[in-house]
Amino acid sequence: MKKLVIITMALSLSVFTSCEKDLDVQSENALDISADQQYSTPAGYRQALAGVYGNLTLTGTNGPASSYLEGIDAGTSQFARCLWYLQNLTTDEAVWSYENDEGVRELQRNIWTSNNPILLGMFSRTMAQVAFANDFLRQSTPEKLASRGITNPSDVANINDYRNEVRVLRAYAYYVMMDLFGKAPMVTENNPLDFAGPEFNRQQLYTFIDTELNAIMNNLKPARTNEYGRVDRAVAQMILAKMYLNSEAYGLTSKYQECMNLCTSIIGGGYTLNVNYLDNFKADNHLSSEMIFTIQSDGIVTQNYGATTVIINGQVGSIENNGSEFGVGGWGGALRLRKQFVQKFDGNAFEFDARKTVFGGGDRSLEINNIALQKEGYILKKYSNRNSFGVPGPSSTFVDTDFPLFRLSDVYLMYAEAQMRKDGATNGSSTTSASSQSLTYLNALRDRANGYDFPDFSSSDVTLDFILDERARELHWEGHRRQDLIRFGKYTGGSYNWAWKGNGVNGVSIPAHMKVFPIPANNLLANPNLTQNTGY
Repeated sequence: MKKLVIITMALSLSVFTSCEKDLDVQSENALDISADQQYSTPAGYRQALAGVYGNLTLTGTNGPASSYLEGIDAGTSQFARCLWYLQNLTTDEAVWSYENDEGVRELQRNIWTSNNPILLGMFSRTMAQVAFANDFLRQSTPEKLASRGITNPSDVANINDYRNEVRVLRAYAYYVMMDLFGKAPMVTENNPLDFAGPEFNRQQLYTFIDTELNAIMNNLKPARTNEYGRVDRAVAQMILAKMYLNSEAYGLTSKYQECMNLCTSIIGGGYTLNVNYLDNFKADNHLSSEMIFTIQSDGIVTQNYGATTVIINGQVGSIENNGSEFGVGGWGGALRLRKQFVQKFDGNAFEFDARKTVFGGGDRSLEINNIALQKEGYILKKYSNRNSFGVPGPSSTFVDTDFPLFRLSDVYLMYAEAQMRKDGATNGSSTTSASSQSLTYLNALRDRANGYDFPDFSSSDVTLDFILDERARELHWEGHRRQDLIRFGKYTGGSYNWAWKGNGVNGVSIPAHMKVFPIPANNLLANPNLTQNTGY
């Protein structure tokens, strides 16, 4: 069986019914079981662990249209889909054709408000992750285990491992809140269930995540030694490394050397670049040697309208009708590429680049003057519901392809950027050189992409702007772009505009407060401790 964790997800979510005050999480299972029943055996704890992981994949327990977040549609609350919308659709990488879909028009034109339903879905789903984690931690203390007769040392050790993994998942949830919203209600397992957490600002969240992950780091399983799909030490290191890389952009103390140190540790964890770049985005990408952490997808077991289902069906062109190429039916040209992203692959150096799966020509135009016209804008062929042998997944709607949340190539690029920033490079500066180690990592990506047919980069070839463009070429549609553009000073303001930025066909400047999203109006009403972000 390919993915062990997700098989028990649907069985384990019904126990999580009473959560923190700013959420209303309702069980959809007519056969609800009590906590004492769920946690009566070691197997029950494993099922509950799968439920915490399952919140990243599933929206409910009654099929793809169900949601246990009351009043929130399943399609606007799947974790990876919401994350992808906020980190990619709000940038220069893509547009969504169907602007009548709830919340999409406002996001991709950068005119969102606190009433946007996708923002509500992201905020609520992420805080549900915190709530599920807290519930598991409350139920797995030594006292709880003893009271339920779970005393076998091996069982206790396994459950302690689960606890550490859940703490990482909770820290990751708060990392997402810190990055997207700049604040969040702070709730831990030590608080009562009906608790409106106090508002933590970005500095407070940063400190919590930093302290929490470092406290448990040495108790996590080493990289690549845990079951696929479960947290290990490299996942915790990756969260910290990304947080440290963005520290200065968050208005906090820079930690570039600390980021480099963690990148070195992750790289030393046994990961290697997959020889074939596109194998990282196929239905058997769980076999890839460069995956650090993914959000799992199974076309039969975990049917949901999540990120990879949306991406793969959405990238099918309305003119080309090429769904069979990717093992799906397709959604009639839902996704297309903005011109500025396509141009990242201009020039002879990228003619044979494996990452260049951009398709245009014929009746397609590069410009998108009318988002509703699906022949305007090129399409992408990066993701697939076929495996590395060309065999399609069992469903032509719900894909088997895992969403690559963290992978090795990102670590290579993070190291090079952190090194240059540590050594004095600033956005727009070309005076600081990439080190020999940074060049080794950058050249490894170039060699993999181009089949070793191009000469290596030299130090004079590499600037911070080059690294930003290389991140787009390597990591597009993987949930990083908004964060990258903010870190490089190119998201807000007008120094870099893209098609439909700020609701202008050629792009216009957007204000600085849009570096964070507004706190959804519903969440403000539910928790009086929360305050709205400046500018909204």
